[in-house]
Parts: sequence; structure tokens; C-alpha cells
Amino acid sequence: MADFVYLASQSPRRRQLLEQLGIRYELLLPDSGEDAEALEVALKNELPAAYVKRVTGLKLDAAMVRLMQRKLPPARILCSDTTVALGRVIYGKPDDAGDAQRMLGELAGNMHRVLTAVAVQQGQNRFEALSTSRVSFEPMTAAQIQDYVATGEPMGKAGAYAIQGRVAMHITRISGSYSGIMGLPLWETASLLQASGLII
Repeated sequence: MADFVYLASQSPRRRQLLEQLGIRYELLLPDSGEDAEALEVALKNELPAAYVKRVTGLKLDAAMVRLMQRKLPPARILCSDTTVALGRVIYGKPDDAGDAQRMLGELAGNMHRVLTAVAVQQGQNRFEALSTSRVSFEPMTAAQIQDYVATGEPMGKAGAYAIQGRVAMHITRISGSYSGIMGLPLWETASLLQASGLII
């Protein structure tokens, strides 16, 4: 099997994190006809951990079909999905600026969880892991939230923020995996790639 992985993710942060590990990768992105966002719809009463693991599995299934349809050389496929949870409430990507302000307003002054599921497919074998971290925000004023949303940074991000961005000035405490909060927990990812035989 090839000595690289297919990364089935459009996230530039995941590419950056794989590069940090020194892992060779090729992108395996959805076709324009694929509705990738539809995979991220939560089921009724679904718990955050179950949700993020299920979505990652669906993304990996779609990537496997993509690999076969494009007749690409066989290689391991890596998928990941991140969600933010306050209690049992799942915070996905905001629909618009107003939705981002609502999310941040609810997260401000509270501690929430960031859950990132990772899965690696190697032939018939699937290796999976889940990283759970905790992030605490200071209380934020409406003006602070509006200023942050105006940067455009919250769009396309679970929970309407990017840990490595400007919002860091409002984060008082982090417990867990910083890379997991960014979108690809490096220890878990390396462990899965090791289990699949890609790295020693």
C-alpha cells in the first residue's frame, strides 16, 4: 500500500497539522455534485460524541466511494470531524453572522467541550479515535462578539470560532488537545496511522 494518505477534508488546518507530523498526503475532496454538508446534519436527540463519530464514518464512506469512482491508486484514507458541545447541545458551523453571534453569546462565560473524531481506512480495516477537550471563554460583551464575527473567522468553523485565531484573547483555559481543538488531534492521528502500518 502507498506510503501516503488521502486526506478527505477541505480544512487547511488539517493539512497544516498533517504536515506538522511529516505525513505525505494527497487531497481526496468531494466533487461539486456531492452535498458534503448534508452529512453533518445531527439526528434528533443525538449526543455530541455519537454525532461526531457517526459523521466521520459517513465522510470516510463517501471518500471510499470517491476513491473507487476516480480509479485512484489504493492508499489509506484519513477523515476527521469536529464539533463543539455545551452540555448535550451540538454547535456546528454557523449559518450566517447572526447565528455565529448567537453561538458565541451562549459559549461566552462558559466551559464547553470540543470533540474531534478521527478515522483511518486501510483496505477492509477501519481505525477510529475520539479526542475530547475542554475550552473556557471569559464573559464577552455584545460588542466583542460582533467585532470577532466581523472578522469572518467564525464562518465555516464548528462553534463559530477558530482556536488559533483572534478569539484566543477571550479563552481563559484549555484542557486536552490543542491540535484536536484545531481539528486534527495529532497524538490520536499518529496512533491510528501507526496501527495501520503507515508510520513506525
